[in-house]
Amino acid sequence: MLQAGVHFGHHTKYWNPKMNPYIFGVRNKIHIIDLQHTIELLKPALSYL
Repeated sequence: MLQAGVHFGHHTKYWNPKMNPYIFGVRNKIHIIDLQHTIELLKPALSYL
């Protein structure tokens, strides 16, 4: 997922506060998405499919 760049979120001034639990940090004014949390939530979604 790192190689695909899926961990990059939106610019920090355009963020939705509901996404706060899923944000790992900020780099160059871009939110970095927590990939560990993403994997935990992706597994049940994949098993559903």
